[in-house]
Amino acid sequence: MKYLTAQELADVLSLSVDTIWRYTRQKKIPAVELGEKQYRYEKEAVLAALAGGNLSVKEEHPVYSKQGGYTYEDYLKIPEEPGCRFEILEGILVKEPSPSMQHQRVSSVLYRQLANFFDDFDPRGELFFAPLDVTLTTSNVLQPDLLFVSGARREIMREERIDGPCDLVVEIMSPTNRRKDRLQKMEIYRKAGIPHYWLADPEENTLEAFMLRDQSYTLIVAGGPGDKFTHPEFPGLDLDLERIFHRPT
Repeated sequence: MKYLTAQELADVLSLSVDTIWRYTRQKKIPAVELGEKQYRYEKEAVLAALAGGNLSVKEEHPVYSKQGGYTYEDYLKIPEEPGCRFEILEGILVKEPSPSMQHQRVSSVLYRQLANFFDDFDPRGELFFAPLDVTLTTSNVLQPDLLFVSGARREIMREERIDGPCDLVVEIMSPTNRRKDRLQKMEIYRKAGIPHYWLADPEENTLEAFMLRDQSYTLIVAGGPGDKFTHPEFPGLDLDLERIFHRPT
């Protein structure tokens, strides 16, 4: 018996892969789960399920199907889609899968260490984690993995989002978003005037801290497990990178 990938099944049914995944999540078609978010399909079983359920097999064009020019108002109209998150970068809608387990481990441990530090360093400031919208312009709506708003910038906090440049943004890279985080997002944060941009890389086990100087980001400190991670702008900060990048066995 031959099993098809989502792309192969999409080609057979003249649908998009997104539609196949949506039918899979809604359990409208049978699928064999090989691992986390990995599925295979038996063609005849899928066709029988579609016919028996009287399901209209057609492409459903989402409200986010235009090519560019997205604004925050468009963003608010995007329906929630389990397993995905959305951002708008320079008017382009970017859709990505939910973070991996290791991504979330790094985020969780880094959040706890930073929260302990900022509680003393700036008690009026607040540290947040995704999902939380940050609107930098009408065409730039981002969801940083971690972000800190100092007590001096509390006016940018809204009930539903952060509206303006915060003090620190931390992005945790994955194999699918490395270029976006290191180039595209870095440029957006630079133009917005965010003073501190950090990049955590769970694949390479490194944390890099960039600081805005003369309208450009300069690498201030970088390290991995076994290295000391301190920062001249945050006296008393001493991150435990061994714990941050630990992988349970």
